[in-house]
Amino acid sequence: MTGADFGMWAIFAVIVAALVLYALERIPLVLTSLGVICTLAVLFHFVPVIDETGANRLGAKQLLAGFANPALLAVVGLLVMGQGLAATGVLERGAGLVLRLARGHALLALALVLITVLAVSGFLNNTPVVVIFIPIMQTLSERLDRSPSRMMMPLSFAAILGGMTTLIGSSTNLLVSGTLVEMGRPGFGFFDFTLPGIVLAAVGLVYLVTIAPRLMPSRALLTTALTGGGRQFIAQISVTEGSRFDGLAPLGGYFPQLVEVTLRILQRGEHAFVPPFDDELTLVPGDILVVAATRKALTDLVGDETDLLHPDLGDEPEGEAEAEEEPRRWQAGSQTLVEAMVTPTSRLIGRTLEQIGFRYHTHCIVVGLQRQSRMIRSRITEIRLAGGDVLLIQGRKEDIDALRGNPDVLLIEWSAADLPSVHHARRALAIFGAVIATAALGILPISIAALSGAGLMLAANVLNIRQAGRAIDRNVVMMIAAALALGLAMQETGGADFLAVVLLESAGDFGPASVLSGFFLLVAVLSNLINAKATAVLFTPIAVSIATGLGVPVEPFAVAVVFAANCSFASPVGYQTNLLVMAPGNYRFLDFTRAGAPLVIVVWLAFSLFAPWYYGL
Repeated sequence: MTGADFGMWAIFAVIVAALVLYALERIPLVLTSLGVICTLAVLFHFVPVIDETGANRLGAKQLLAGFANPALLAVVGLLVMGQGLAATGVLERGAGLVLRLARGHALLALALVLITVLAVSGFLNNTPVVVIFIPIMQTLSERLDRSPSRMMMPLSFAAILGGMTTLIGSSTNLLVSGTLVEMGRPGFGFFDFTLPGIVLAAVGLVYLVTIAPRLMPSRALLTTALTGGGRQFIAQISVTEGSRFDGLAPLGGYFPQLVEVTLRILQRGEHAFVPPFDDELTLVPGDILVVAATRKALTDLVGDETDLLHPDLGDEPEGEAEAEEEPRRWQAGSQTLVEAMVTPTSRLIGRTLEQIGFRYHTHCIVVGLQRQSRMIRSRITEIRLAGGDVLLIQGRKEDIDALRGNPDVLLIEWSAADLPSVHHARRALAIFGAVIATAALGILPISIAALSGAGLMLAANVLNIRQAGRAIDRNVVMMIAAALALGLAMQETGGADFLAVVLLESAGDFGPASVLSGFFLLVAVLSNLINAKATAVLFTPIAVSIATGLGVPVEPFAVAVVFAANCSFASPVGYQTNLLVMAPGNYRFLDFTRAGAPLVIVVWLAFSLFAPWYYGL
């Protein structure tokens, strides 16, 4: 056995071991990926694959080149830009608009939301899209009196289908294109497979709207953590001139504009009004609305006018009034919202917020208060705090972090969430649009455009370094680098050609169209057992070898890898968005098999019928 033969069989062994470890997840994915890279580096250091010049074609430089692969850099840039759009509330606003348009019509509402998700996912990483739409789907299921388990899985599947339509729709697409380039083949253009992608997405969408909900279980919601929880806070909203509340009038004794909010009292000067309100009563600047709502309902209600939740305590310390007019720390920069409980031994007990001066001591502001014992109809500025009260606090991250050492309050760590920086939404949209335009028109390669867009979002203060770093998933980066190293090793040792020969000998007599269909099904099945990105990189060299052996263009087989690797519908482990919806939908592993396996077959049949005609095979 030659060194190359030994290397080929060794690569197959490493691939099998890696796939098993990825599927079982007994070891962290980062550690598995690192182990794969180190194993390959050690293996081919002692068993090199020598080229005609005597150099090792699988040396450390070649195997570690995946970390600088343009496709990986493009993925990183797109992840950061996606975080920028999410952090500025752009996606939230669009999702809310879709929900309002379809209110009351179950089938239309589901179809509109899924079409929106599908369209957005063609230009944005799927993960932030699904995260944004999870609470939208939860709200929709409540209003339509449907179980969340019938709504969440189609959300993930629609995002995956939408990712098939453009080059940047999924990191899988970029990896296939990048692998082709590394092999000396032309990569994909921005819209090269958009038409067949739209065909498959349309067929899949029909399935998701009409058939999939019937195959899904009807279970109660396991957790409401992702939707903001059900904790009701007392808060007060100040009506200011020109705000969204100025001039509102009740209808039938209540304000229909206050969605998912209970208005407990309206304070106007020395007068207090309780519901039901006189229809002649119109809100004017200076009115104070005492409301009860969840934190998500509160932030949705005030939108980008979060200062309307800041109570006027009249407790300005001496000297502050004469200070120059500049934003307070709870009004400037990126803001975080967190819950904190008043401890039993707290010095705050028995005192009002006006007496405490909490905002000036901590540079954080209390915007809501929750107390289980009784219904409160008082302004939060008049409530004497008690042990066990939960405060909804807004402030900069560093000021929130400083509360950890405050003995008077106990931070509820999991509740911390960044508030959308809606004032930067236009910048984020402009940067994202410029990146899409330059990449689509071929002005810049997608890797350069995406990285430049990420840098511009940081420079324009759309994101800070902490938020950008959080958007980059180390599991994704390490797994892509490991998959690229495996793909290169399989190509250089002849493993890809060997597998292609086996497949051709098994199905070559049936013609290119049949081989293409069988190849698609094979990749689709494996993408549900292992990570879609690893499947895409590993099978791209095999696709090239099969197309070369058949004497047909490489493009249809490369496109088959793109679509099939994205068909991770039948298990939650194949694609990250499937994992995201498991808890909100209260799903089990086999639920994905029951509803997702038929979708894999539907997409496979649609591709097998359309692709041979479209590509002239």
